[in-house]
Amino acid sequence: MMHRDELLAVFDGLLQPERFRDYGPNGLQVEGTTFVRKIVSGVTASRALIEAAITAGADTIFVHHGLFWRGQSGCVTGWMKQRLALLLAHDINLLAYHLPLDAHPELGNNAQLGLKLGLVGQCRFGEQDLGWLGERADGQSFASVHDLADHLGHVLNRAVAHVHTGDGAIKKIAWCSGGGQSYFEAAIAAGADAFITGEMSEPQAHLARECGVAYLACGHHASERYGAPAVAAHVASQCGLAHEFIEIDNPA
Repeated sequence: MMHRDELLAVFDGLLQPERFRDYGPNGLQVEGTTFVRKIVSGVTASRALIEAAITAGADTIFVHHGLFWRGQSGCVTGWMKQRLALLLAHDINLLAYHLPLDAHPELGNNAQLGLKLGLVGQCRFGEQDLGWLGERADGQSFASVHDLADHLGHVLNRAVAHVHTGDGAIKKIAWCSGGGQSYFEAAIAAGADAFITGEMSEPQAHLARECGVAYLACGHHASERYGAPAVAAHVASQCGLAHEFIEIDNPA
């Protein structure tokens, strides 16, 4: 058992949210019980995750995508009321860390995605250094963009959308989990042969073809489901708390 404020201080110390310009509040978004025994981690604070956490006996939920974002109306109606009502009725703390969770050098979404894919990051690039550039851990190259796409699909169990830019080998690989479309130009400038992220918008296909850098979109959720459980498991172990990761599947 641990005091909520002490647990929050551990998460803040690990993820350093003060370093980031973000799209919503990082840290404690909904206050619940004072003392914490069990953390449930997940990607998004959806109603399905909250309901599953209640069933699992959690008193704290740790996520990447919280409830509050810049530009929201601020009205507590509909789906927002339903989620908040569940959290408040069951006295559950909601902790959410967005960009700080992407960026952690060992436990964050990008670090864990690279580990899952067998990639080793060599440097950072892009706004707030969120993009990663590296190579395969075994020092080999992927024979082609199709070979890399097959690898992504196999590891992440997702169909991968990709823009074919030729039959050359892929050695330098850049990645940024989630909605990392805006990092593509920085990845090109950093010397990447291919760029992996969660989503693709209309302009990226043209840039890929014109610049000869492959673009692969493997799913927002699929690319960001590793950081939250890694961080929560680390903190729970450090603090002597129970932890459970609950996967709520999302085709996005």
